[in-house]
Amino acid sequence: MTQQQVLDLYFLDARHKLIEVAAFLDRVERADGKDDFRLKAFRAALGRLNDGQNEKVKQVLLAFSDPTTRPIAKAKGKSAAGAWAGKTG
Repeated sequence: MTQQQVLDLYFLDARHKLIEVAAFLDRVERADGKDDFRLKAFRAALGRLNDGQNEKVKQVLLAFSDPTTRPIAKAKGKSAAGAWAGKTG
């Protein structure tokens, strides 16, 4: 596809998602409390969208990912947080 075709097909959906992200950040910033690891990872991921690098999907996924390679002995809990807390095992 040409760039024009990609824009014609996907622009409105991407615009909608970007507005949703802006609304999420507005809600978080109006709320009391401190940033936790998830918000820090989210902001890092946003920064990778406009850093001039290629493979934006890969860079965003890496911003949320645990970079360690050693398995942990046991998971703490049964739910996923969606971002790496910066700690091992």
